[in-house]
Amino acid sequence: MFVHPVVIPGSGTRSWTVLGDDDVPVVPVDRFLAYLTGIGQSPNTVKAYAHDLKDYWCFLGFRGLDWREARLEDIGEFVAWLQLPPAGRAGEVAVLPSMSAHVGASTVNRKLAAVSAFYAHQARNGAGAGDLLAVWRTGGRGGWKPFLHHVSKGKPYRGRAIALKAPRKLPRVLAVAEVQAILDACTRLRDRFFFAVLHESGCRAGEVLGLRHEDIAAAECQISVVPRENANGARAKSGGRTVPVGPDLIRLYADYLHEEYGGIDSDMVFVSLWAEPKGHAWTYQAAYDLVLRLRARTGIDFDPHWFRHSAATRWLRDGVRIEVVSALLGHSSVTVTESVYGHLTAEDARAELEKAGWFTGKEVSW
Repeated sequence: MFVHPVVIPGSGTRSWTVLGDDDVPVVPVDRFLAYLTGIGQSPNTVKAYAHDLKDYWCFLGFRGLDWREARLEDIGEFVAWLQLPPAGRAGEVAVLPSMSAHVGASTVNRKLAAVSAFYAHQARNGAGAGDLLAVWRTGGRGGWKPFLHHVSKGKPYRGRAIALKAPRKLPRVLAVAEVQAILDACTRLRDRFFFAVLHESGCRAGEVLGLRHEDIAAAECQISVVPRENANGARAKSGGRTVPVGPDLIRLYADYLHEEYGGIDSDMVFVSLWAEPKGHAWTYQAAYDLVLRLRARTGIDFDPHWFRHSAATRWLRDGVRIEVVSALLGHSSVTVTESVYGHLTAEDARAELEKAGWFTGKEVSW
């Protein structure tokens, strides 16, 4: 089985499907993925669901199960199966109990979420084994209580039947010296401007690749993120927003247009300038190839998304209110921002304690 890209007839929208060993789409999965595409999920999200459901279908095939016959106990075995190495999943080798899991808890939980969403979709359409991975609970969900909690108190809510406990990972941020090293390693203004926009605006790489000249207001020093379909597949993950930027970034944009962009007839900001097809929108793959080259030059094993984490962390540490940071990042709510960045590292905590004089002038001596 394998995951294959498709283009939706009529609209030209990119999507993904899962093909069986007979090279024919797996019908229930294909319909679910088409539904996700239809409601506007990004191609990358649909692709992730496709890979997760492909793994689930491989497990069902290995067990000789029909997806409609699967029960919660089978899902438990699916979790154990996921943690085996590929050869162990196929039954080719015996796996010692002491071997570490092939995938982490976060990856397993993501795949379970995909399977759960698939079964929930099937249940809503009157097919399948019901909402297999959901349980309905009543009572509190912990210490946090939502607004108007008293109105819905006691009503059942949908919860996850199976979820592994995953360690919380802090977002990886780039030090100032690392950002400078990456920018200085860029030999072209286009490349330098790309990473400068990531650093200044906190935008996602796809949002930057989807920028058009009309989205950059030079006089106002601001960049607009506009949800739209682009030929290079770049898109805004969340709703539109406007992000203020500094005048130095606008000057770099002007230098890029004057020295490299020239007379290219395109409304896209980032285009292919030296490789064919020239003038076409710069692609994710081209940007990632640049990242690989810069990793080799700088020795920094970075990812473009780290610039977004770095911007958010910098804003919060500089005292920008979290609701403003949430709006700048395009998060759906402040709760999302808090879940990712609402933490203090040991370094942050020490700085605050030192500022408060905690380590000096103690009233008690040891």
